[in-house]
Amino acid sequence: MADDATIDVLNATAQTQLKTIIERIERLEEDKAGVMADLKEVYAEAKGNGFDTKILRKVVRMRKQDKAKRQEEEALVDLYLSAIGGL
Repeated sequence: MADDATIDVLNATAQTQLKTIIERIERLEEDKAGVMADLKEVYAEAKGNGFDTKILRKVVRMRKQDKAKRQEEEALVDLYLSAIGGL
């Protein structure tokens, strides 16, 4: 536990700011947990409908990428596969 000398180092404004920041982080962590639960539910629904969730995750990740960056990555994958004799 912090002693009185340590607490005195933080003035009232800093203490208030720190408390506000901590509370915001806690709320965001709660929101994040809720969103993660929602995502898990959607992926479970997709799996239940016969979709491959691994591929869905890959598609979502690819859609986030810039098109040129994605094409460059795909070209490198093709190059590397060719270099080792394909699949």
